[in-house]
Amino acid sequence: MRASLLALVACTAFATAATAQAQKTYGPGASDTEIKLGQTVAYSGPGSAYSMVGRMSVAYFKMLNDTKGGVNGRKINLLSVDDAYSPPKTVEGTRKLVESDQVLALVNSMGTASQTSVQKYLNGKKVPQVFFYASSPNLHDSATTPWTVPFSFAYDIEGSIYGKYLVESKPNAKIGVLYQNDDVGKSYMRGFRKALGAKQSNIVKEVSQEMSDPTVDSQILQLQASGAEVLVAFTSNKAQAQAIRKAAAIGWKPFYIVPYVSSSISGVLTPAGLDNSVGLVSSYWFKTPSDPTWNNDKAMQEYLAFFKKYLPNDDPGDTTSVYTYMGAQLTALVLERCGDNLTRENFLKQVQGLKDIELGMLLPGMKINFRADDYYPIRQARLAQFDGKSWKPMTELITIER
Repeated sequence: MRASLLALVACTAFATAATAQAQKTYGPGASDTEIKLGQTVAYSGPGSAYSMVGRMSVAYFKMLNDTKGGVNGRKINLLSVDDAYSPPKTVEGTRKLVESDQVLALVNSMGTASQTSVQKYLNGKKVPQVFFYASSPNLHDSATTPWTVPFSFAYDIEGSIYGKYLVESKPNAKIGVLYQNDDVGKSYMRGFRKALGAKQSNIVKEVSQEMSDPTVDSQILQLQASGAEVLVAFTSNKAQAQAIRKAAAIGWKPFYIVPYVSSSISGVLTPAGLDNSVGLVSSYWFKTPSDPTWNNDKAMQEYLAFFKKYLPNDDPGDTTSVYTYMGAQLTALVLERCGDNLTRENFLKQVQGLKDIELGMLLPGMKINFRADDYYPIRQARLAQFDGKSWKPMTELITIER
């Protein structure tokens, strides 16, 4: 009798263990011990000012591995590839990550043109392309490309926020616009014009610039000559720094708006000259280390402690740093919610199910929401003005409704 009972217990234990093992479902890049992720970042080339996206991502997952053993007992292995901000290199690197390295997902990558260049390929392969540092309407198209899920302040939404502010605060001001002649610049313009509505007639001059243009001096001179009192410059880092310097050199001091992607103190304002940058206006939707409001904030203290240990040679105040930190947090949260079902399909399902997520570095009152039919997780921001040392809040939250 006793022998039979022991045999029964042993069989039951074996069956339970077998069942538990059977409940583990792994896709490419996942195992009992590791989760392999991929990323493409411009560590070199014209977009290298954004290379913090890569360094932050690598550092965050290293921290998780060091302090928590990864996620759910599995170490995170992030393969971060330099694409030099060149779409052909993005395609090459992405194909290798998917076909040779067999990553579970592409996470926290960067570059609008770069991410667009692999969007169709990744959706065809049903590989998650998520939480990247880029935006354009086609990258938020949940119906056509459901495997592409940005974690970004969409360019058209951000453009709308500036337009809404000007309509309410400077309804009669003459507006000059400098925009990058690509999907990025055109997305900003689409949202900006939509929010201006009947006040679009306030735009007295629009000029574009190509990424290949050596300078934007001629564009700034044209805008000054137009009599514009407000300058809105939807450009990337290099052109923005040039525009700020040129405006200062000719003594032109418009109410100057720059998008948050080119508002980095270290990447844009310092090269442009901090004195030249005083008075610039931009938007933000997360806490910044330069704002003394957050000196005693628990989430800020955790962020700065992490930065001091894992990125001692980088600037914690870089807006790219804070953004990518939150994108890495979301990636870790999704992996945690996947549990032992680490397939690409479940990874996407967990992304789409993120509701009312309160990340510590978001501004108070803000929450992250994804839906299977809406990939615009951020629709609020505050405006801030640069005082020569840091960005200072100048408005309450401005909301663009769905």
